[in-house]
Amino acid sequence: MRYLVNIIWLILIAGGFLAAVFTGRLEQTVQAAFDSAKYAVELGFALIGIYSLWLGIMRVAEKSGLVKAVSGRMAPLLKILFPDVPVRSPAMGAMSMNIIANMLGLGNAATPLGISAMKELQKVNRNKGAPSDAMCLFTVLNTASVQIIPTTVIALRSAAGSTGPAEIIGTTLAATICSAAAGITAALILKRFYQ
Repeated sequence: MRYLVNIIWLILIAGGFLAAVFTGRLEQTVQAAFDSAKYAVELGFALIGIYSLWLGIMRVAEKSGLVKAVSGRMAPLLKILFPDVPVRSPAMGAMSMNIIANMLGLGNAATPLGISAMKELQKVNRNKGAPSDAMCLFTVLNTASVQIIPTTVIALRSAAGSTGPAEIIGTTLAATICSAAAGITAALILKRFYQ
């Protein structure tokens, strides 16, 4: 599969350069490639500060016991959504941490927590050859990721020179709540058809 994806990317890149040559825009294409590479590096450095701040806050919250307390508060809701997962399972803690990181808009920081949660959910999965209902629902929750503070998007907007990078907080919260509600509803309805 990875080999196929690499071939597709090679074809796209080669096709783009051939199109640039045949249309007489090779110079503009090369300049755009260099400008994009430069912007990617600048953006990466701009995001380092934001991620350092929020990952540091997450670490302090974890060490102080705040994350554990919030996870405890989330346990009743998670138990309703994931009745097949034991309450004391490490999967519950990993899912809680992932959801908290997503709520703070730390998509990249939430990824390792999501992977950890999936590994733990696989341990309690009865059919190892197929994803469990809990795994599917967690994927929906992780994808919808209700965001109270869309940190990554705010950082991207700030790095792009936006005069009001945080103006999207309200609309992002509303959109992610709607997407999470729709996803959970769909997952619970579809679960009844595939049992």
